[in-house]
Amino acid sequence: MTLFHNISDAPEHVAPFSHAVEADGWVILTGQMPTVPGAPQADLPRGVAAQTDQVMKNLQTVLAGLRLDLSDVLQCRCFLTEFERDYADFNETYKSWFPADRLPARTTVGVTALAVGALVEIDCVARRRDAP
Repeated sequence: MTLFHNISDAPEHVAPFSHAVEADGWVILTGQMPTVPGAPQADLPRGVAAQTDQVMKNLQTVLAGLRLDLSDVLQCRCFLTEFERDYADFNETYKSWFPADRLPARTTVGVTALAVGALVEIDCVARRRDAP
């Protein structure tokens, strides 16, 4: 069975999608933006570090709504609009969210633009520990 999840505490959608889709214990989270839940029109945090922190908080909110957390994340895909300028600062902030010995597999891609004028977007794949 496939479940389509929308989490009430998570940021409002910026496009037509579910916050997460789940099948057979695999949970695929839609890319999160650095928007603030409950305040979709608020200014984005300034700089890639602050935006990365907000994106990670938003991922945590979606995961928590599914009774998961960052320790269940196996893979992340990260998108940066200013790759060369922001890559080092992004890495410093990103790695602070995970134990050094439990970093998910990751791909980071430079893109020309992201929704809402964001500098960073991150999606991820998680797995329920009790899944077969």
